[in-house]
Amino acid sequence: MSTVRLRADRSVGPIDSRLFGGFVEHLGRHVYDGIFEPGHPAADAEGFREDVIALVRELGVTTIRYPGGNFVSGYRWEDGIGPAEERPRRLDLAWRSTETNRVGLHEFSSWLDKVGSDLMLAVNLGTRGVAEALDLLEYANSAADTAWTRRRAENGHPQPFGVRMWCLGNEMDGPWQVGHRNAEDYGKLASRTAKAMRMLDSSVELVACGSSARDMPTFGSWEREVLRHTFDDVDFISCHAYYQERHGKAQEFLVSAVDTDLFVREVIAAADEIAAERGSDKRIMLSFDEWNVWYQFADDGTKSGDLVSDDWPEAPRLLEDVYNVMDAVVVGDVLITLLQHADRVRSASLAQLVNVIAPIMTEPGGPAWRQTTFFPFSLTSRLGRGEAQRLDLGDVPSIATERFGDVAAVNAVATTDAEGTSVFLVNRSAGEPADIEIDLAAIAGAAGRTVAEAWLVADDDIRARNTLAEPERVAPVALAAAREGDTLRVSLPPVAWAVVRLA
Repeated sequence: MSTVRLRADRSVGPIDSRLFGGFVEHLGRHVYDGIFEPGHPAADAEGFREDVIALVRELGVTTIRYPGGNFVSGYRWEDGIGPAEERPRRLDLAWRSTETNRVGLHEFSSWLDKVGSDLMLAVNLGTRGVAEALDLLEYANSAADTAWTRRRAENGHPQPFGVRMWCLGNEMDGPWQVGHRNAEDYGKLASRTAKAMRMLDSSVELVACGSSARDMPTFGSWEREVLRHTFDDVDFISCHAYYQERHGKAQEFLVSAVDTDLFVREVIAAADEIAAERGSDKRIMLSFDEWNVWYQFADDGTKSGDLVSDDWPEAPRLLEDVYNVMDAVVVGDVLITLLQHADRVRSASLAQLVNVIAPIMTEPGGPAWRQTTFFPFSLTSRLGRGEAQRLDLGDVPSIATERFGDVAAVNAVATTDAEGTSVFLVNRSAGEPADIEIDLAAIAGAAGRTVAEAWLVADDDIRARNTLAEPERVAPVALAAAREGDTLRVSLPPVAWAVVRLA
């Protein structure tokens, strides 16, 4: 075991609270039998499960992207307004399911009020375009007296919803996407849509579709071409990334956040290249609005299942991954990496929230419980506010990996707000523990503060999981952390994530 010494490197900047966002898509049991289950013992008068509401509040998601995802590219938003019994049933091509439309904009907005999160809406640029996006924006945000706003009032919401952040489509670089386009065609459509939306509401913040993965064959060229069309019209470009263990290679999986770091750096470089071409001081921000661990593929390279039958079922069980300790450590490491880039990553959405590749699971008519990935997110959202500060990893021992070469075994970031300073740490080594010494002298706000709380997510069995049968098998435990003068000392076992709060 070696001693890792960490020192303050540089200030990153203020942390946008939207970095701790989530994502709700009409997919599988996410909405129906997840957040919405009339008749459940815990359901409120609107049919929303109050046990799920409590867990979402505890998770600490700030902004929730809705309603997709792949689903949005075939979605008609008008289907989700008006009397529920009169809403049409539709076939959802994205997930080969039947959408009942029992939950739409009004119901979801009410649920957001209950969980204390803001709405981030995606518009359909797969099968629809400028006119439909304007209709939705007018319905959601306008205070004028129009046919759409009168209809909104008739549907029970006289005042505007006031949605600030809007996604211009979803993963339009993906051949799987309904209405998939090349970068030039999508960039032109996104530009026309953005210009029109700003004519109606100049206060909106707009997100152009970036690459749906760093390993897409068009990655980089897609960002440049899209931004050549939309640079003046949008505020953000999106990034999507999912990780999983393959072929039992735990160590390779544990360094997944290196890909996140490279992804962010390369998209920033592409965006700033277009700014330089235009001689502009404007900086496009990043919305990492889909990220998580997701077991998409079996080790033979095929899709791992979750196939939907030909009868177009309602709310089938899809993508219900059960996460282990190793998955939680990777999620925690990605959060550290996003905080390290808080100056440009101003929004991020853990995908998704309930049942579908989610930190929260439910059983119809039964309980709700926290998956292992719940814990690093909830602790980081609660304690990772204020300003972010990088820590120097120059003295950290390295791990040899197939994909990224030598990688630092330990990753870390510090944050400081008015009440305290937090240090987030991860030991990415599959086999070696790490004794860590942190020099607090140069960390903003750390002077005079003592250890208030310290938490560790780890287990002797790195594949331990929380399940319906054992919903509390894994939970954070208290971490021994001692401050001696300007030095903070902690010891992390292999495959571990931790946070220390000084207050």
